Amino acid sequence: MRFFNRITFQTPESVELEFTLAGIGNRALALLIDYAVLGITLLLFVFTWTVFSTQLVNFLEDFFTSLPNLDIWLLAIFFIITFVIYISYFVFFETLWFGQTPGKRVAKIRVVRDDGRLIGLQQATLRALLRPFDEILFIGAFLIMLGSREKRLGDLAAGTIVIQAEIPIASATLTISEQAKELHEQLIQIADLSKLLPDDFAVIREYLQRRAAMSLKARASLSLKLAEQVVAIINLENLPEAVTPDVFLEAVYLVYQEPKF
Repeated sequence: MRFFNRITFQTPESVELEFTLAGIGNRALALLIDYAVLGITLLLFVFTWTVFSTQLVNFLEDFFTSLPNLDIWLLAIFFIITFVIYISYFVFFETLWFGQTPGKRVAKIRVVRDDGRLIGLQQATLRALLRPFDEILFIGAFLIMLGSREKRLGDLAAGTIVIQAEIPIASATLTISEQAKELHEQLIQIADLSKLLPDDFAVIREYLQRRAAMSLKARASLSLKLAEQVVAIINLENLPEAVTPDVFLEAVYLVYQEPKF
C-alpha cells in the first residue's frame, strides 16, 4: 500500500478531479468511533430487551402452564434484532450523510461511488451486509492494504471507494456568500444531490473560479444556464425564490463538497 494514495477522475470537460484515498489508518479510526457509538446503542437495546423479555415471560406464565422453547425463540429474536441494528447503523448514516457515519465524519473521510458520485441506499446496504465478512480474520484490512484502490469486500461489491473528505478552499477567485451558506442547508432537505456527477461539480467550480474575469452579460447568461441544468439534475422545479443563479451555484458547491446536518 502506498501512503497518500490518490485517485483521479477525468471529466468530459477535460477537468481532472483528484482525491486522496482514506487509507487503513483513517478507516480504522472511523470504525473505532462507530463501534463506540454502536456499542452504546446495543447496550441500551440489551437493557431494554432484558426488561421486556422478563416481563413477557412472567406475563405468559400466568396464562400457560408450560412454554416450550420460549427461551430459544426469544434468543433468536434477540440476535436478529441485534444484527438489524448493526446493519442499519451504517446504512442509515451513510445514506443520510452522503457516505459518512459519525466515525467517518470525525476522521474526515467519505464513501463515494467508483465514478465519484455520492452513494445511495443500494451501495450503503451492500457495504453494510458484507461488513461482517470483511471483519472475519481481518479480511477487509488485508484487502485495503494490498489493493491499489484500498477496497474491502463491501467496496468491491458496491462499486465504492473511501476518500478523504475535501474541504472547500476560499480564495480571491472563489468567494462564497453568506446567503449561499444558509441556502446549502436547505438544499440538503429538498433536493436529490446524489445525482450530481464529478463533471457537474467540476463545471460549477470552474465557473465560480473564473466568473470574476467575465463580462456582466456573459456571467449572467452562463450562471443562469448552469443553474437551470443543476435544477433539472437534482429534481427541483425551479430556483429557490429570491435566490440568484450565482448564489444557487455557490450553495450547490458547498453541499457537494461537505454536506452539513
